[in-house]
Amino acid sequence: MKRSKHRGHKEDKSGDEPAILETEDLDRQGMFMGGGKDPDTISVASVTAVTTNVSNKSMFDQSTSQTTNFQVSVTVVEARQLVGLNMDPVVCVEIGEDKKYTSMKESTNCPYYNEYFVFDFHVPPDVMFDKILRLSVIHSKNLLRSGTMVGTFKMDVGTVYAQPEHQFYHKWAVLSDPDDITAGCKGYVKCDIAVVAKGDNIKTPHKANESDEDDIEGNLLLPEGVPAERQWARYYLKIYRAEGLPRMNTSIMANVKKAFIGENKDLVDPYVQVQFAGQKGKTSVQKSCYEPIWNEQIVFTEMFPPLCKRIKLQLRDSDKVNDVAIGTHFLDLRKISNDGDKGFLPTLGPAWVNMYGSTRNYTLMDEYQELNDGLGEGVSFRARLLISLGMEILDTSSPDITSSTEVQVEGVPNISESSTGKIEEFFLFGSFLEATMIDRKIGDKPINFEVTIGYYGNENDIVIKPKTKGKKGGGDDEEETELIHNSSEEEMEDDGDLTSVATTPPMKPVITDRNYFHLPYFERKPCIYIKSWWQDQRRRLYNANIIDNVADKLEDGLNDVQEIIKTEKAYPERRLRGVLEELSHGCNQFISLANKDQNQSGKTKLDRERLKLCMSEMETIGQQAKAMRSQVKKSTVRDKIKLAQNFLHKLRFMADEPQHSVPDIFIWMISNGKRIAYARVPSKDILYSNVEDETGKDCNKVKTIFLRIPGKKGFGPAGWTVQAKIEIYLWLGLTKQRKDYLCGLPNGFEENKLSLGPSAPPISLTYMMKQIFQLRVHMYQARSLFAADSTGLSDPFARVFFSTQSQVTEVLAETLCPTWDQLLVFENVELFGEATELRDDPPIIVIELYDQDTVGKADFMGRTFAKPVVKMADEHYGPPRFPPQLEYYQIYRGNCTAGEMLAAFELLQIGPNGRADLPPIDGPTDMDRGPILPVPLGIRPVLSKYRIEVLFWGLRDLKRVNLAQVDRPRVDIECAGKGVQSALIPNYRKNPNFSTLVKWFEVDLPENELLHPPLNIRVVDCRAFGRYTLVGSHAVTSLRKFIHRPSDKQANNWSATGILSLYKLECGVILHSERSCKCSNPHEKILTLCFYSLCISKVYPKELENDYEYFEDWLHTFNLFRGKGGDDDDQNVVDEDRLIGKFKGSMCVYKVPPLDDFSRDMSMDSSMGMFQNIPHNDPVNVLVRIYVIRATDLHPADINGKADPYIAIKLGKNEIKDKENYISKQLNPLFGKSFDVEATFPMDSTLTVSIYDWDLVGTDDLIGETKIDLENRYYSKHRATCGIASNYAIHGYNVWRDPMKPTQILAKMCKDGKLDGPHYGPGGRVKVENRVFMGPTEIEDENGLKRKTDEHLALSVLKHWEEIPRVGCKLVPEHVETRPLHHPDKPGIEQGRIEMWVDMFPKDMTAPGPALDISPRKPKKFELRVIIWNTDEVVLEDDDIFTGEKSSDIFVRGWLKGQQEDKQDTDVHYHSITGEGNFNWRFVFPFDYLMAEEKIVISKKDSMFAWDETEYKIPARLSIQVWDADHFSADDFLGAIELDLNRFPRGAKTAKQCTMEMATDEADMPMVSIFKQKRIKGWWPFVARDENDELELTGKVEAELHLLTGEEAEKSPAGEGRNEPDPLEKPNRPDTSLLWFLTPFKAIKHLVCNQYKWLVIKIVAALLLLIIVALFLYSMPGYMVKKMLGA
Repeated sequence: MKRSKHRGHKEDKSGDEPAILETEDLDRQGMFMGGGKDPDTISVASVTAVTTNVSNKSMFDQSTSQTTNFQVSVTVVEARQLVGLNMDPVVCVEIGEDKKYTSMKESTNCPYYNEYFVFDFHVPPDVMFDKILRLSVIHSKNLLRSGTMVGTFKMDVGTVYAQPEHQFYHKWAVLSDPDDITAGCKGYVKCDIAVVAKGDNIKTPHKANESDEDDIEGNLLLPEGVPAERQWARYYLKIYRAEGLPRMNTSIMANVKKAFIGENKDLVDPYVQVQFAGQKGKTSVQKSCYEPIWNEQIVFTEMFPPLCKRIKLQLRDSDKVNDVAIGTHFLDLRKISNDGDKGFLPTLGPAWVNMYGSTRNYTLMDEYQELNDGLGEGVSFRARLLISLGMEILDTSSPDITSSTEVQVEGVPNISESSTGKIEEFFLFGSFLEATMIDRKIGDKPINFEVTIGYYGNENDIVIKPKTKGKKGGGDDEEETELIHNSSEEEMEDDGDLTSVATTPPMKPVITDRNYFHLPYFERKPCIYIKSWWQDQRRRLYNANIIDNVADKLEDGLNDVQEIIKTEKAYPERRLRGVLEELSHGCNQFISLANKDQNQSGKTKLDRERLKLCMSEMETIGQQAKAMRSQVKKSTVRDKIKLAQNFLHKLRFMADEPQHSVPDIFIWMISNGKRIAYARVPSKDILYSNVEDETGKDCNKVKTIFLRIPGKKGFGPAGWTVQAKIEIYLWLGLTKQRKDYLCGLPNGFEENKLSLGPSAPPISLTYMMKQIFQLRVHMYQARSLFAADSTGLSDPFARVFFSTQSQVTEVLAETLCPTWDQLLVFENVELFGEATELRDDPPIIVIELYDQDTVGKADFMGRTFAKPVVKMADEHYGPPRFPPQLEYYQIYRGNCTAGEMLAAFELLQIGPNGRADLPPIDGPTDMDRGPILPVPLGIRPVLSKYRIEVLFWGLRDLKRVNLAQVDRPRVDIECAGKGVQSALIPNYRKNPNFSTLVKWFEVDLPENELLHPPLNIRVVDCRAFGRYTLVGSHAVTSLRKFIHRPSDKQANNWSATGILSLYKLECGVILHSERSCKCSNPHEKILTLCFYSLCISKVYPKELENDYEYFEDWLHTFNLFRGKGGDDDDQNVVDEDRLIGKFKGSMCVYKVPPLDDFSRDMSMDSSMGMFQNIPHNDPVNVLVRIYVIRATDLHPADINGKADPYIAIKLGKNEIKDKENYISKQLNPLFGKSFDVEATFPMDSTLTVSIYDWDLVGTDDLIGETKIDLENRYYSKHRATCGIASNYAIHGYNVWRDPMKPTQILAKMCKDGKLDGPHYGPGGRVKVENRVFMGPTEIEDENGLKRKTDEHLALSVLKHWEEIPRVGCKLVPEHVETRPLHHPDKPGIEQGRIEMWVDMFPKDMTAPGPALDISPRKPKKFELRVIIWNTDEVVLEDDDIFTGEKSSDIFVRGWLKGQQEDKQDTDVHYHSITGEGNFNWRFVFPFDYLMAEEKIVISKKDSMFAWDETEYKIPARLSIQVWDADHFSADDFLGAIELDLNRFPRGAKTAKQCTMEMATDEADMPMVSIFKQKRIKGWWPFVARDENDELELTGKVEAELHLLTGEEAEKSPAGEGRNEPDPLEKPNRPDTSLLWFLTPFKAIKHLVCNQYKWLVIKIVAALLLLIIVALFLYSMPGYMVKKMLGA
């Protein structure tokens, strides 16, 4: 086989690997799931293992369609600049179908909500990320009416998830009107949005100061790189036609139809439905048509760039009952546009897109229907669709633009045949060299394989061959050539044209072992070949192949480098330099190859733009790689690897071609006519080119492919068993390039043809040459295997498959870390092909691990792949390649890792002399294991004697086993066959600690630390009558952190090698304080929590344990597990159900000749071994003081989207429920409480702090809880009992809390660490172990007297304790820790956070002082008095009926807390003609105010039915409005001004100087705060919006604001309006109300002449007419009588 490179015996990585998912899925996953592996997580595995594992991972990787838990949390903070008059806005948050609403705020354009919503979903990631998140503001919505939409904002959830930390924090969403795109911005909503998948951690973002956040333009809710000003654009998606739809008519249905209708129609009515940005459009339905032609375009109007990443195209079959999807395709806008400097707008095609989904044979109930909806990997070609996408940016100012965003469908002209490229005949050839590992569940009916490409090769389809005159397939004049059914092997002569053979002949499988069959191909290998006709767009695939090739080399190289680092081999930087060199060479290669493009026909705009983009990107990557190569040093390797990983992401992204050409190839295994399993091979991977770099990575090569179950059944344990493993050779190219299509096959075969033509392809190959080999599999051990039994252990054995043989290791009982130490020999392995080819590229070995059960079938535990090192008969067996090294291989179980296996593999050719030439098997002689051969000496690791000392401390939190409580437990430690038992704990409930602390045993361990076997910890319960029950077990997979290295010269030899230095945390809660904090160290950032009177020097955004290595500096906690492992995808989440308790202790491993420097130290306690200076484990009584400050972002527990939280605390048998002090309807409750609990370690060592939701009826619900191991904190050398304060004070609010003073603490620590000191010297100096520290030496007492003290000096040493040699470590400062709350039913998803800290005081020392008072600050009472003196220039609304003059009946309305709560109106100034109003009216607003938070606190009942009052905090904003009073209709709103009492423009001296800019351009105005000024008077403008939504000045008001504290207001009261006390005088208003009465003539003249002139004339004319008619009727009878009588 042709190979691009050889790497000694290491596996060659040009991709001869198991089936890889189509790149699109992996890319998308990489994009969403944070991309490739973290360098630190790659296992200690050989290079072989890494590469084969990568492919193993992708082989079973269907996780994109697996459902998982998501939680979307949205906080709506406030809205600003909403467009509209006197609105009552509500914000609606909508995700997919779920809607939630905020409360309604009355009569404001800048409402403040601060409401938190949580949406829970359980869907596949793809579905989740395509959901649209919509924020809309609705005006005056209530129960009876839906309200009017003000504006809306939308983005898809995937955009949020792609953000750093998966969240937007305090950003402003721009609202636009979907019905009127010319309207511009309709306002802003400030919100936080976070999307959490199971297992994600959300970090609390750094809180910016308020003024930064008020900069709306600088904080828009948009991803990085999206411009702030987004424009409207039209997206034109043209849909021309489709072809290759699956035949929907089953023969029965067709016959029934024929009987009724008399004709046989196509049973499909296709149409295309398109979804984009929450909108749907669809084409017309083409009735009864397998090759529908639409020629329509669907037009979407959406902002550009859109915040929705994908357009979903779905080909559907219209049906009267329900429409079904035929196939789905997603267009990713990131791949068809580019936002760089030389970027381009989204464009695509005209090009064909291929759709994949369920199988093409029609069944009434399609079991794989969800595949057609785009969930999961398609298992068959469904159809292809000819589309194109264009886009234009709209100029919204032009008059002839339609302003709505409704989806439109229009017709478009037909497209020319040649526009998508010239049709060429493609030839696909495949040869099946081996089919093994066929699952025995399938049954022993004959099996055959079917290969399809598009709709060619499928036996249900009638294939249409296009006319050679360049006619397009799908016209009306095709000639039909029916495919041979069931691969009958006679040849249809068609003018010398050959017919495709797409299936292999059926063959009965042969049994390999208990689980698998294989097909007896032996010498005769069946072949398939298919002719198909497609547009020739190979250039696209060639470019993708070149980039993929570069990316593969880069990925392999990076894996190598990480491997070198992991296994601590020398010079990783050299390898990295080579990798970068190769990368820059590959980039240059692409530039030279991609440029020479021969075929211009069918090139689309996207082809040209992508080529330009790829060229420039590859050039920059090449240059950067070259530059980076020179900067690689040993110290910077890790950083450079991260940068190189970014290159890899870029390359993979570029290689994914959005415009398809040749469809993918599907290989199906069919048993007795039933489709069983499939594999999908991307066409580009097997595409041939004359240029080697352009050829697909699997073209001309034999590839191992694992078939898998289609659809949902392939998930979970069912999909983990291999359905079949095939070795297949594939070649795809143009028919005219066919001459070399067999050149990659292993040599030594004869072709068997159907026809005699010289060019006819063979239908099978017969091999003449075969090589005989012996395979030796050295299975040494495995570790961290899956727990398959209920005890939490397994009985593992391994089954090894090679070619058609399989062998099994022995079963080792009850272990997760088996050491088999066994050699398996496969005799007489026959492999076909040339010897040299086999040497370079041997077949894959598959190793599967099983758990042996006494009854029933063995359980599958995991699988891994390997390639053997090959020795030919004429080669010497010796270094460097032989004997092979043991290496670790990662074991996979489904998607998750399930341990590692240590093994080596060698494949030895048997030469002419038979087995005599093979190297002898020399095992250790002293072992007698019967027929089982041990691993030979040269391969098994070199052993040395080690001593393992074990510190047995105690057991904790043991649960019941088999319904009985554990009473007399014991711990057994085992490593490499040797072990030690702890003392028995006589009564677990009374004292769970061990009486004997340290024991040791000696054991032979490998010299190479990486090969050390795991250490097993087991806890057994000794029951009556000598019965032992296994409680739980734990395997310590790596002993490295317990190995004692004498070179460290540490006194505390058990200490961990380094302490994490605390990173500087700047995330204070709020930096305002009424008291100033004096701080001895100016660099220490003092954070004052504004809610309580205390000064805290450190706020940790996570648990305290995170920064102090979980306080396991000498006492480690090992979780004990029992029960079967979960089949969960993510095994990093600790399996709560399996956790049965904890073992506390430690280990120390060292080589046996005892260390000299240790034995010399006479003060050592010999019984304690290496564990010197540790405290004893007798019970200790402790006072635990828990301070809970507040909880944030709690998960709502009530129907109203809120909760009524209270604190519950549990420690041992003590339980405190603070139920009376629940906080009503709050998700961010402020508790400010402390609790004292007495505890005895070790019995009560786990503290649980829970937040419950109070319910009036029924039991209270748990919202979330956090657990703290107090014992580890208590004993830790970081001294986590009581935080070291930043300064020492003996009185005041920041008093020293610890009963021990700093000097006492320092003296004790120096004594324990055997340090010299402390020596207090003159001049504020102190010396410890030759280090000198400085500090102040005076302290002030309550009376202000100063006296001398050494406490400050001691404290400065403690604060820098990590600088002390030997024993130094960071001491825990006074702090607040933020702990996530979790709920047992929702593992892995945070339910909120709690801010708290814990102090512990031993009872045998001086009692601590009283607990700090951290109760929340109470709001202060204030009273705001607003006197409205006058108004001026108020717009005139009414026309006087009598005088016709414009006037207004003005009154002023004001409120502070909200319109409903406390609005106050002045009296009405009637009939103001000039817009002037005189009022002299006083509003009085009492309010409670929190100075630190700048918020007003109101308590009110939410509704009539609310049980209690809820506390709200709202910004201090005074609203003043001017209205026109009407008697009979509603009053008219004229204008308003809103003043933020902390920052508002200073009033103008006169009405003339008062301008509209005071309200609009606040930035340029001098600002004042009423809390500083106390009293202010001036003129302010009223503004409102006119019909064009422009702000206009509608009046001015002269007002006086006067702020008094509650006490001052009581001393000098004032009445509302003009009432007592302190009344205001009546205003002097001109008496205009009876004007018409005083000048009646003027009024009448105005009435008659001006307004009602024509009306009067009409009335007079009508009256005259009436009189005439009346007179006529009156006189008519008399006149007639006269006439008749002739009088």
